[in-house]
Amino acid sequence: MTIAEIPYGGYWSSPFARWQGALGDHHSLKLAAFTLSRWIEARAFPGEEIEHGILGLTVPQQGVFYGLPWLMARAGLPHVAGPTISQACATSARCLATALGEVTAGRAGTVLAVTADRTSNGPLLYHPEPRAPGGQGRAEAWVPDNFNDDPHLHLAMVDTAENVAARENVTREEQNELTLHRRAQYDAALADDRAFQRRYMELPFALPDRRFDRVAGSLEGDEGIYPAAPEKVARLSPVREGGTVTLAAQTHPADGNAGMIVASPERARALSARPEIRISVLAIAEAREAPGFMPAAPVPATARALDQAGLRIADIDAIKSHNPFALNDIVFARAFGIDWREMNNFGCSLIWGHPQAPTGMRAMIELIDELVMRGGGTGLFQGCAAGDSAMAIVLRVDER
Repeated sequence: MTIAEIPYGGYWSSPFARWQGALGDHHSLKLAAFTLSRWIEARAFPGEEIEHGILGLTVPQQGVFYGLPWLMARAGLPHVAGPTISQACATSARCLATALGEVTAGRAGTVLAVTADRTSNGPLLYHPEPRAPGGQGRAEAWVPDNFNDDPHLHLAMVDTAENVAARENVTREEQNELTLHRRAQYDAALADDRAFQRRYMELPFALPDRRFDRVAGSLEGDEGIYPAAPEKVARLSPVREGGTVTLAAQTHPADGNAGMIVASPERARALSARPEIRISVLAIAEAREAPGFMPAAPVPATARALDQAGLRIADIDAIKSHNPFALNDIVFARAFGIDWREMNNFGCSLIWGHPQAPTGMRAMIELIDELVMRGGGTGLFQGCAAGDSAMAIVLRVDER
């Protein structure tokens, strides 16, 4: 999987805002197009080079039937077409895999993957049932109903976390310790006026008005981050009576977008902000855990990815995870015999939130920049997704 590469700097993420916050009434596709157009302008990126697009989206928005072509037209790229992909929390990893496939197969030389979601004010869908008594249909609140009810197992997401906590003997105290450590890692990304986040994020982030006609405000960074207060975390009660997972030990729904360019080696070098840097993907794998044990799914997915790449966990220099629960990282670290304190430098979804499709994309972007700051190396991104599944990606940053 070395035929396609990611150009250094060929990516972005917006700040993530806690749901019902500053981005809560902005159409997610329109906001992604707004962010993309500003990124193209700021980077002087040659938009005419993009031959194919991919949209990752998990929460429907009005007009989403027109998907990627509509978003591209709004961003000033009316020549770009492509599909819409939805794979719950694994959407960004699947978008990257699809983009790599397009370039490797020779169908496009430069592909743009855009991920966008707004968990705030999600749609209320009505499913007709003409043969039901009185023809009465059923309503579905897209976001909360799917958070709280797996239609196969009828479990909430937090129930899968408690299942794993019970099976693996993960205590509430361990989860609290990890949560506070993850918050301290996120604080490192805020040092020197958010120097790390400015590597891939426009700050202050321009906020358009509701009609997207003009800039109406700005965000200084992520919105709605929990304060790091050990005594407050310790006082929180578990979400489930008799359980271990508190509100602090799980992520929060959020809104935002992120994107990434994938290109042939020649184009990646030409489009890179630093042409001497090569970013290649070595392996992509998927796995599914036992029903009702979603947070443990990254373990078999990572094992498969490492096997594909011919590597061991000791060969990995940096790890980023989509960790909707603190126990995700505890169970993962135990399985591979590593220290969870060494994972997720500069932040993770446990702290900066989970707008679903863009979540993994931002984690992969931060992983790339961490490796660049190290002078190169091999990185692993892994994360669970609805349906007790997970994806894992191994990538390499080195010099040409």
